[in-house]
Amino acid sequence: MLEFIQSIDGQLLLWIQEYIRVPVLNPLVVAITSLGNAGLIWIALCMVFCLTKKYRRVGIAGLLSLLLCFLITNVVLKNAVARIRPYEVIDSLQILIAKPHDFSFPSGHTASSFAAAMALVFAGKKKEGIAAIILATAISFSRLYIGVHYPTDVICGALIGTMCAYIIYKIIPWWEEKIKAKGKIG
Repeated sequence: MLEFIQSIDGQLLLWIQEYIRVPVLNPLVVAITSLGNAGLIWIALCMVFCLTKKYRRVGIAGLLSLLLCFLITNVVLKNAVARIRPYEVIDSLQILIAKPHDFSFPSGHTASSFAAAMALVFAGKKKEGIAAIILATAISFSRLYIGVHYPTDVICGALIGTMCAYIIYKIIPWWEEKIKAKGKIG
């Protein structure tokens, strides 16, 4: 089963390279993928949200989602699964950026993008959430387009990011109640 999935993953990447990749779009897609480097665009966005009272809770939720996501994807899963990048396995796959030095599964760019975007959605910030999901999707697809991730890396990254945001969304009210309770006691 794993070999079958790996085969489909590789075929999809080659199909993207053959039929969707267009030289004139390459610089734009590389720029889009760069937005997700180290989650900096999402960290910056969450920090800006933290500056205003109206969005502070959302900013904190986003930062906590990003932290949880980083721990799960980059610290645990990438090293535990140790999936080799597709360009190292598929001879005819050409990448458009410098070779990443970590493992492929799951996509950290995708996971962090969806963690931050879904933090907005779960917080009820519909307009901002839709814009963030569009950017998260663009960053995620860019990882396939440039040839550094398998489709399953990206799909799982989106699921993990969403799960992290949901966990934080559920924990924050509990945490706020604990803080309020301590304030009433002390």
